[in-house]
Amino acid sequence: MLDLVDLLKNNEQSTTQEEKLTSVLFHQSEECKELVEEAFRFEGIVTPAILQNSDDTIRKHVRESTIEIVLVELNMSSDVTADMKRISHLLPNHASVIVIGSEDAISTIRNLKEMGFYYLFWPVSKQELIDFVRNVNDNRTRNSGLGQNRTAKRIAIWGAKGGVGATFLACEIAFELSAKKNSSCLLIDHNYSGGNLDIFLGLSQFEKRPVTPGSMSSSLDLSYATSMTKKVNNMLSVLAIDSDELIEAELKEYSRTLSKELAVQNNFILEDLSSSANSRGDLKYLATACDVLVLTLEPTVSSLRDAARVISDLDKHRATVRCIVVLNYTMPEKSATVSTEEIEKYLRQAIDIVCPFEPKLGAMVLEGKHLYQQNYPISQSLNRLTSLLLGQNAPKSKKNIFQRLARKR
Repeated sequence: MLDLVDLLKNNEQSTTQEEKLTSVLFHQSEECKELVEEAFRFEGIVTPAILQNSDDTIRKHVRESTIEIVLVELNMSSDVTADMKRISHLLPNHASVIVIGSEDAISTIRNLKEMGFYYLFWPVSKQELIDFVRNVNDNRTRNSGLGQNRTAKRIAIWGAKGGVGATFLACEIAFELSAKKNSSCLLIDHNYSGGNLDIFLGLSQFEKRPVTPGSMSSSLDLSYATSMTKKVNNMLSVLAIDSDELIEAELKEYSRTLSKELAVQNNFILEDLSSSANSRGDLKYLATACDVLVLTLEPTVSSLRDAARVISDLDKHRATVRCIVVLNYTMPEKSATVSTEEIEKYLRQAIDIVCPFEPKLGAMVLEGKHLYQQNYPISQSLNRLTSLLLGQNAPKSKKNIFQRLARKR
């Protein structure tokens, strides 16, 4: 397998007198590849590691901490914005990203700027390319520019009533994003009085990090924030704190203060807000501070009423957050007290994802298995949910079958 680290080392060893700038080019055409190589060599800059532009290649090789600039050629793209949205979660926040494309539209520049990416219009001369790259590198040196604006996307998983599976969904999403999608994730536990997050994460002898009133007044930086997390895998960390002296509201504010520091080194921050850990005060925060709210409910009257209140409150707060409604069958479908049609009519909103009842779920969790990896109907629903979060076209699979069966019951 081609190793980006070896490519970078080889480039450095072969040109010891060159200007030091660690970069990588994911190219689509030989023309762009040759121009970039020639321009860098002519100016005495270490040539980028050269790799074919594909999602799998980017996923495997772009996360080296030494990479300063990533060049992505999209000259063959029919929609530059859509393609960058698709791969944005694969790109590390510490690197500056230059998109090279032939799409001549102000909207493209604006859209990429909002995502924190630079745009270089093709065709371009060697000198224009080098000047652009050096300007981006100067911005990095001054700690300014678009590369400094990219922070983690925030996803809140909200449980409408206790026991609807919000923690389960939060963990499955976190595992799929980190292990399968190769996206760096931080999972925040907002249940300060207990909770089962460690069970769903498969962590044994897990203890939350203790905090005191004095630690809240000390200077918080990235190093300290990182020390308060626990690694679950190479791409996933969990932030779970506890205190004998601080009240829940103070702990919640402390968690979010730490998460702001950690946002620069993660693609996603997921907040587990199961019913026992959420409040209307949280909704006011989530309405504008989060990018996506995964509203999770079960097919019961009490859960439906709570979900409707959440949607109503979001409207009152003029929420900018994108809301995804997940109907999770925590009981056999025949035991549901409301149908999907009744739910959609009452919420005045379509159900985005239906998770069918899975009787083996509890046993599999205790065995340390993850449902998103399996071949059960609920696994396909979880895969669809992750795709929606990434802005991808979710595979059709069997979702419609689940919904039709639920409607019949």
